[in-house]
Amino acid sequence: ESSMKHLFASTAALLLAITFQTVHAENPKVSMETSKGAVVIELYADKAPVSVENFLRYVNDNAYDGTVFHRVIKGFMNQGGGFTPDLQKKPAKYPPIKNEADNGLKNKRGTIAMARTNDPNSATNQFFINTVDNAFLDHKDRSTRGWGYTVFGEVTEGMEVMDAIAATRTGPRGPFRSDVPLETIEIISIKVVATEAPAATEEPAK
Repeated sequence: ESSMKHLFASTAALLLAITFQTVHAENPKVSMETSKGAVVIELYADKAPVSVENFLRYVNDNAYDGTVFHRVIKGFMNQGGGFTPDLQKKPAKYPPIKNEADNGLKNKRGTIAMARTNDPNSATNQFFINTVDNAFLDHKDRSTRGWGYTVFGEVTEGMEVMDAIAATRTGPRGPFRSDVPLETIEIISIKVVATEAPAATEEPAK
């Protein structure tokens, strides 16, 4: 009987530890305010720590505020974060980061991933949101062609805003020959959403 009690106590303690760990290991979230509406994105700091840290550095520097979605391809993705409304490229404030596309996350609809050049380890400030499943962007091997694009989060609220952006008319503008929204789609701000529990409030008297 005492061994059973001991087992129950151990199990209870383990469950408590798991619950406690889950509560305190919450992934950060950001709110992206665009000229088409707001989107909330959960960042997978546990799976893509380097990419999330890099993205949050730009967020906390307000570096994305007043940038645009400069490349929008319906049935593919919406890319932004690196150009001003008059399509001037914003210089990257921090060095390029290592590619984390081998983290098991897939480029599924609603996920956010780092944009880069042909060099797998060249991502800086630009990102894109997949508006459909894009398996061809996933990590296949460690070759230059097979590295893939690092997924580091997912839209949890406001995917209809991304769909509205995807539906916008595009064409040549500024330095680009195609795929630029003909109306400016601005990223007004990206801010970290507070994850603390709300303070207790008194119930109004009945």
